[in-house]
Amino acid sequence: MRSLIGSHDVLLVTLDTLRYDVAAELAATGRTPNLVRALPEGRWGRRHSPASFTYAAHHAFFAGFLPTPVEPGRHERLYAAAFPGSETSGPDTWVFDAPDLPTALAGVGYHTLCLGGVGFFNRNSPLGAVLPGLFTEAHWEAEFGVTSPTCLDAQLERLAEVLPRVPATQPLFTFLNVAALHQPNRHHLPGAEVDSLASHTAALEYVDGRIGRLFNLVTGRGRPVFTIICSDHGTAYGEDGHTGHRIGHDVVWTVPYAHFTLQPGEW
Repeated sequence: MRSLIGSHDVLLVTLDTLRYDVAAELAATGRTPNLVRALPEGRWGRRHSPASFTYAAHHAFFAGFLPTPVEPGRHERLYAAAFPGSETSGPDTWVFDAPDLPTALAGVGYHTLCLGGVGFFNRNSPLGAVLPGLFTEAHWEAEFGVTSPTCLDAQLERLAEVLPRVPATQPLFTFLNVAALHQPNRHHLPGAEVDSLASHTAALEYVDGRIGRLFNLVTGRGRPVFTIICSDHGTAYGEDGHTGHRIGHDVVWTVPYAHFTLQPGEW
């Protein structure tokens, strides 16, 4: 990643609460064709999240601790906030002297843009203001949140509105937190009265139907876009008696992950 800073825009998408098993199954069975088109070799990487819920996971992500490959080993990180004793920064790691990625990118000339989804990006509370407060520009409204059946559509409408305001000569860091997978997600499955793996699956299909527009918007500035897309954690639907997340269960810790470069004109 070190060699891309400055020449590439950067896009970080968190598909909040998306389970690895659901993402992998839908990719393998052709039910998320747009995501598969973008993923390296058409497959998600299987990784472990650094945290079991949104607030903690995103703090880790912004400091450089993205989900870790499940295979044993010392895995070099893409980017990292400098601190003494770091053992996972390597020759290709972009190491910055700042507490978080948005601050670091702003420091080298990027416009930093946040489109929040779940409640931890709702600036109406002091806690909800922490993560979006890291960005130069941040947006959240109820239509972006977990109760909206068209949450990603609303976020993309806002992105289309604000992108032309960013000078074409200025590199851009876009962060998008997608709320569709998070409970409640039953509204993505017609007739469903409760949240379930089936409605979680339907929510991912909804997201896949809009992801092409996202990629088209961010590449429309004419720059290549280094893209990271992953889940921050999974969630349980009755496994071993558990429902939800913020627990140490495999369906919570195991998440899908990918990074790749989008080129202008591809989407």
